[in-house]
Amino acid sequence: MAGGMKMYGKHRFPGRLFIVEGIDGSGKSTQLMLLKKWLESEGYVVYFSEWNSSPLVHEVTKRGKKKKMLTPMTFSLIHATDFADRTEHHIIPPLKASAVVLADRYVYTAFARDVVRGVSPKWVRELYAFAVKPTVAFYFRTPLDIAMKRILGGRDAIKYYEAGMDLDLSDDIEESFRCFQDRIVGEYEKMVDEFGLVVIDATRSIEEQQSEVRRIVSQALEGTKKTRIRRWLDIASLAKGSRESI
Repeated sequence: MAGGMKMYGKHRFPGRLFIVEGIDGSGKSTQLMLLKKWLESEGYVVYFSEWNSSPLVHEVTKRGKKKKMLTPMTFSLIHATDFADRTEHHIIPPLKASAVVLADRYVYTAFARDVVRGVSPKWVRELYAFAVKPTVAFYFRTPLDIAMKRILGGRDAIKYYEAGMDLDLSDDIEESFRCFQDRIVGEYEKMVDEFGLVVIDATRSIEEQQSEVRRIVSQALEGTKKTRIRRWLDIASLAKGSRESI
């Protein structure tokens, strides 16, 4: 896939890209939504993108999960396809238009989950070589017990693949989820130094976390012009048109 894509790496686009990572139950999504509202109130044009949301692979993923047909390699390739589609249509255009892009999960999710499922770390990193390097990549570090309590208290049931049941870690879905997430934590911790992830202590209050996130983002936005709405709408329309023509 990387051979057929543009290779971006550390981008020189006028916009800024901020992403959040962490295990399920880390509170990262809440923090990103709070950041989005704050940036918009400050006059920035903000675009949001989240993991596994491209309509290009939605039906395939849904059918594969329902029939429990997804192998680790299939999972990896589907998510990479999703990410490539969103990069070309939802991430690059707003960055070119000087907007702020916020992403709920990024390549590091693949680097953690795919590797835990047995995919080669080197292979999966090369697969995503086309990805734009984030301006700041936040990692919300959360003790597994706290994350488990949040997940089990906020959902009716844990899903099969979410719990890593395809890995035969345990016959009990909650125990499988715990083992799967624990291994993902291990991969995230390795990536802190490898990719310079900015660690946020997710055991602190929502307000304290948000204050630190805003401080870091504010510093990264110094010298950035606040994009005019009209310009962004023009770019967004062009991106939508190019997508529909494919």
